[in-house]
Amino acid sequence: MRCVGLGLTFVLGVAWAQGAVPPLDTSKHLVPLEEIYFDTFNPLTGAVPLSEASPELIRRLRDAIPPLNHPRYEPADAAEAWLRADDLVLGYAAGGGAWAYPVRILNFHEIVNDTLAGEPVLVSYCPLCFSGIVYSRRFEGRVLRFGNTSALYESDLVMLDYETGSYWWQVAGRAIVGPLTGARLTPLPSMMATWAAWRALHPDTLVLSRGTGFNRPYDRDPFANYTDFVNSGRFPFPVSDASRDPRLLPATVVLAVKVGDAARAYPIEALGRRAIQEVLDGQAIVVFIDAEARTGGAYRPVVEGRRLHFTLEDGRFRDQETQSTWNLAGRAVDGPLEGHRLEALPTRTAFWFAVVAAEPRITVYAPDANELP
Repeated sequence: MRCVGLGLTFVLGVAWAQGAVPPLDTSKHLVPLEEIYFDTFNPLTGAVPLSEASPELIRRLRDAIPPLNHPRYEPADAAEAWLRADDLVLGYAAGGGAWAYPVRILNFHEIVNDTLAGEPVLVSYCPLCFSGIVYSRRFEGRVLRFGNTSALYESDLVMLDYETGSYWWQVAGRAIVGPLTGARLTPLPSMMATWAAWRALHPDTLVLSRGTGFNRPYDRDPFANYTDFVNSGRFPFPVSDASRDPRLLPATVVLAVKVGDAARAYPIEALGRRAIQEVLDGQAIVVFIDAEARTGGAYRPVVEGRRLHFTLEDGRFRDQETQSTWNLAGRAVDGPLEGHRLEALPTRTAFWFAVVAAEPRITVYAPDANELP
């Protein structure tokens, strides 16, 4: 667990035996090395910039927050015994299956490497910026495996791949130091939501088990009141002026959608429950938001070549063309189109300060006055 000067209890992980990892090549980098900070988990030592970090320190801190490389899962019914309805999970659905990753576990591990429905996936979460994102681990004909550097950039998790030793900025999904500098991971559709909301959408979901092989207090939230800390303008690690964009409070939770070169942020809490018709980079999308479930999803509003237009009627998402009812997962649950699914778009859920640092040109969705609920 990161020791960030917030009264958090630090639990140092045992580095995962991954075998030989190429030494970090700092001759290639996308961002200044002095702006990447290692969390030494020692209040006396404090944060150490990469530009001043010794090879020994870099090796010692690798996987101090241990990733999960052999995750175990349990049925939803078993998870009900320890998950509360309002607990947050990072959910991923593909190939007819669904998997939920409770934030209370991700707080202590941040990275899960797995293969789900035939796709090698990287489940990533940074507690310091509330960023839950799922990426494909496929890159240029090979499959990468990821670990934790214990470093932060823009107060966000910096990952590494074991194949090249490159460092990756989690929110941006981009390599920022090492041989793969400039490369990008492919984001996959995922959803941050309450456990109650995710299970309602995916009753047969599997849930990441607490049987991780590590002794961690998964029943404790070490980030209680952390939102107030960030919104007061304080950050555990240094951030740039880009992260301090005043359009929203730093810890505002946004759903970020990017299509082509256009990106838009949707402040979940402020938007309540609504269906939003948008055009990004010339492509029509629909965004479903549910603040009570603390979630949202983005989709292409097309079924069998037919463009659909959505509204919120009596608290339900409906398409105007057939009056079918749709859920947050983009599946028609009633009406002529029952059983059809909209194509999900990759999204990122995170605090505003992290999203705007990764996407400086992002715009913020602001409903017209006549659209307010």
